[in-house]
Amino acid sequence: MTGGSHGGLGKIGIMTTGDGCRIAYRVDGPATGPVLLLSHSLGTTMDMWAPQIEAFSANYRVLRYDSRGHGASDAPVGAYSMDRLGRDVIELLDELGIASVSFCGLSLGGMVGQWLAWRAPERIERLVIANSSSYLGPPRDWDARIATVRADGMAALVGPVLQRWFTPAFREAHEQALAPIRAMLLETDAQGYAGCCAAIRDMDQRRLSALISAPTLVIGGESDPATPPDHAARLASAIPGARLAMLEAAHLSNVEQATPFNVLVASFLTNT
Repeated sequence: MTGGSHGGLGKIGIMTTGDGCRIAYRVDGPATGPVLLLSHSLGTTMDMWAPQIEAFSANYRVLRYDSRGHGASDAPVGAYSMDRLGRDVIELLDELGIASVSFCGLSLGGMVGQWLAWRAPERIERLVIANSSSYLGPPRDWDARIATVRADGMAALVGPVLQRWFTPAFREAHEQALAPIRAMLLETDAQGYAGCCAAIRDMDQRRLSALISAPTLVIGGESDPATPPDHAARLASAIPGARLAMLEAAHLSNVEQATPFNVLVASFLTNT
């Protein structure tokens, strides 16, 4: 593991998993605070969480990481699995000596959070699943996306992805907020993106939701075409005791409705 300062605020580092994949991470906030782990969507990086860091790091030791295949992390050749993406998180926590965390994941990050919550429940204190699903078929759609990105690169996907991720009104009024997301998509390694698409394609956690015992908040977007509102409702009804909250947003609700998102998560984490 290597660490250092970044922008005078956080600590950044690289850890290496058991299969030799380097995972980049960053920690912000008080060293003695409770740990809140943030896991980003497909095609972005830990910087997707920029609208949350000031609010969350006031009270939490905020740990972010670039998922395998994204950002400053390695992008190994081949299909990934939800098991592998989940084990990356467990190995990161072990490397940092962190026994358990509150976990907030959006889209792909929310799928990883589900896996962790039933597979390693002792590591998850509270769980926030945003704009996500326990199953996102059919597989042929993901095969088509994998074929596109392998043939034409990430540039071929950026336009359609941004249309799904933000409502038309937000795209028109907030180009400045879209610019870093567009850049993240364009800079994502095509092999890493395809590898994570395969993990989503092959994932079916619908029968495992009932095994999640951590207090859970499910956040959905009223106008989310990527993981529609009924996916959020099904998740919340399948996880024992889960709460459901809907925001007036499309897929990246943490960006489109940053303040309401932050209030929802902070209130949930402190609600005893």
